[in-house]
Amino acid sequence: MKILAFDTSSSYCSIALWIDGEILSRSILAEQQHSELLLPILQELLAKSELTLAQLDGIAFGAGPGSFTGLRIACGVAQGLAFGSSLPVIGISTLEALAQQAGANNVITAIDARMGEIYHAAYIKSADNWENVSTPILCLPRYAPLMTGDNWVGCGSGFDKYSDELKNHYGSSISRFELGFFPHAREMAQLAAQSFKQGLGVDPVEIAPIYIRNKIALKESER
Repeated sequence: MKILAFDTSSSYCSIALWIDGEILSRSILAEQQHSELLLPILQELLAKSELTLAQLDGIAFGAGPGSFTGLRIACGVAQGLAFGSSLPVIGISTLEALAQQAGANNVITAIDARMGEIYHAAYIKSADNWENVSTPILCLPRYAPLMTGDNWVGCGSGFDKYSDELKNHYGSSISRFELGFFPHAREMAQLAAQSFKQGLGVDPVEIAPIYIRNKIALKESER
């Protein structure tokens, strides 16, 4: 199975190729240049692997939550490539991709949502799949859902920015924090491989970003 995955939900732009279990990936700090960097890097990886889009089995993209502009870029590129090559598509949760990256079975993920809030979710590993035990939500760090047990790992930019507040909030429930994590196409390719094997790929017309938040700035009266 051959899968192309990419993510532009954060300040990084990452691309990965899953080729029968082997992964070739690249990431770059893009800031506001995701749209300029994504396709050239994608084409570079395909050329390095001596593959064309027509030889792939599917395309995966970081569906969100994350940067509104970044999510639209990834979704639009996924649709364009999939339509042009008649490939199925899968949108991968950026929060679940962080859980996949953490190297643990019980993971709380949090992405900085700006405006003092975080995108939050929690997952437990079951065989090769992740069970979502706390649905992705937008919340203030102090209102993040609490978990039972003391073997949780916390990761994502939300923990980077609000580490002290979240440490106090979770106390002994979190055994360790992994700082510096951002959603990466490498883990998205791994998750997509399982989904494509289960026949969960969809027509590109059906995909859409996962925003969670429906506005990107506070009104003057809210500030």
